[in-house]
Amino acid sequence: MNWLRRWNARSLASQFFIAGGLVSIAAMFLVGVLVTHLIEDAVIHNSGAATALYVDSVVAPLLPDMQTESLLDEGSAQALDETLGQGALGRRLVSFKLWRSDGTILYSNEKDLVGRKFPVSDKLQRAFAGSLVARYEIADDPESGVERALGKPLMEIYNPVLQPWSGQAVAVLEFYETAEGLADSLAHARLRSWGAVAAVTGLFFLVLSALVFRGSRTIEAQRKDLKERVTELSALLSENRGLQRRLQRASQRVAALNETYLRSIGADLHDGPAQHIAYASLRLDSDLLINASTKPEARERELAWIRSSLAEAMTEIRNICSGLVLPQIEKSTISEIVLRVVEAHQHKTQTFVETIVDEDGPELATAVKICLYRFIQEALNNAYRHGGGVEQTVKAVSHNGHIRVEVSDRGDGFDPAEVRPTSLGLVGLRERIESLGGSFDIKTGEGGTTVTMTFEPMEVGD
Repeated sequence: MNWLRRWNARSLASQFFIAGGLVSIAAMFLVGVLVTHLIEDAVIHNSGAATALYVDSVVAPLLPDMQTESLLDEGSAQALDETLGQGALGRRLVSFKLWRSDGTILYSNEKDLVGRKFPVSDKLQRAFAGSLVARYEIADDPESGVERALGKPLMEIYNPVLQPWSGQAVAVLEFYETAEGLADSLAHARLRSWGAVAAVTGLFFLVLSALVFRGSRTIEAQRKDLKERVTELSALLSENRGLQRRLQRASQRVAALNETYLRSIGADLHDGPAQHIAYASLRLDSDLLINASTKPEARERELAWIRSSLAEAMTEIRNICSGLVLPQIEKSTISEIVLRVVEAHQHKTQTFVETIVDEDGPELATAVKICLYRFIQEALNNAYRHGGGVEQTVKAVSHNGHIRVEVSDRGDGFDPAEVRPTSLGLVGLRERIESLGGSFDIKTGEGGTTVTMTFEPMEVGD
């Protein structure tokens, strides 16, 4: 089946050119043979009819009543001998025979055939039926030994002799003529017929080929375009599947991180404000406050300790709340968001942050703004905690919806392999960014740490 696969691999135009060419050649051959045969028959019949008409006009007046005669009388035979042996007719005719319906030769220029009876051939039967029969071939009849000995094609004509008043064929004239020039006429007729058939077939095939090649080019172009579209759609489908898997994993990790955040907040509340409040609660039950005999100075010191513990608890609660509550940034630009985070960080840590903002892009989605705020906030917190806040820099660039934010410091860096999967900082940043379709990257070493967030163009929306 290799040939079938190779055939199917060819273009439609190539298949049509091969198959159509073979069919056209076969059709041209068959039509050419048929047309040539018809033309040859027409030429031979017309030539025979012309000769038969001439011979009949000369010979018929010399014949007696053929219904009553068994053989020609001497006078009629002599008249025929003189007529057929002289002039132009004598030069053209090779032989002449007069047949009776039973196959008896009534007259012949070959005297030894006169009176002999031969089987009635199909040609003779058709002539007695009233049809003119003409053939151009080498004689092969039993009575045509002399003609066959010549070894060349002759024009053989059977012409019926009709009774004037009834139109019935009473005898048949058979004669052979040299038919000079007929061979050339037939050759020219064959050449012209084959040329005409070849020209018509070739023109027909060329017109169809032009249409098929044009259609094939259109189909190939459409097939190529469709293949490219299928490839693009397949790539998009594969990318969508990848994004869906990433989103599912990110959603799962975000759910886990939320639980971790809650545990972290609970731990912060338990280890911070709760301890201070518990300490203050215990001091409220101290003897210094209960006993009436306690000196005012001692009682005041105890109350001062309680106030101090409660104040520290309130301060820590406010700090925790300030990290959890997001300011109103829905209507803020990138520059305003960056400056707001940087100012809050500088006020909290008493450090300096170099800020570079280049913004000319469209309005961002709210989810991206929140992600931007949290990214800078967490990255600066990490830079302060782990890098000492040395040469902190925030660089934000937004062009035509493409966003790139870098937060860097010149601290000692760290080993990313040592970051635990349950760590809230870097893992939380990565999950938040990737869940929105962005990318997260971190580079760290002895020269410091750089954390990068990138978003491709997105549509505005909540």
